[in-house]
Amino acid sequence: MDKIQEQVDRNYAAFTKRLPELVAEHPGKFALMKDEEIVELFDTARDALVAGEKLYGKDALFSVQQITSAAVDLGFFSHALS
Repeated sequence: MDKIQEQVDRNYAAFTKRLPELVAEHPGKFALMKDEEIVELFDTARDALVAGEKLYGKDALFSVQQITSAAVDLGFFSHALS
């Protein structure tokens, strides 16, 4: 569980640093995050999740964040998957 939380925390920190730029350029999109990098942007959280599972497998660590100026808890999707 520590690896999961560490990945979520690192991805979120990297995401928030880029948030002003992302909100201006890609509002409402969903960012697939891995190792503090935005891998790709998607229209839906589900599309980002499916792509993450295809790229990294169901047991890989990645997270999905919505690009919005307000804090949004995506529940399951805001947590790295393991």
